[in-house]
Amino acid sequence: MSTVSFPPAGRMVMTDLLKPEEIKKALDAFAAETFDPKKFFEMIGMRAMTAENVKKVFQVLDVDASGYIEEDELKFVLKGFSKDGRDLTDAETKAFLQAADKDGDGKIGIDEFEALVHE
Repeated sequence: MSTVSFPPAGRMVMTDLLKPEEIKKALDAFAAETFDPKKFFEMIGMRAMTAENVKKVFQVLDVDASGYIEEDELKFVLKGFSKDGRDLTDAETKAFLQAADKDGDGKIGIDEFEALVHE
């Protein structure tokens, strides 16, 4: 009998890269207030990470492995950090996209994501 594992075998999970207690603290901080991606990334320790590790976080968040985080994936970005994360509101999603999408193509590429984290 085979078992199905989630995430798929070999796929990294956020807690491979970040401390669960820091993720929880940051999620709690934004539970009732407007989501600020730069502040969130700093709170969970991503700002101090190497560019290479930030890109690994991106790959976890890029659910469809397209090489981009599109607006529909962005809405659920906090769930990528923890199953207890809330959905972003439409306004928060658009603000996040606007902050990171430097080339204006309507999605966040891996280099744009890394630049936002280290901005």
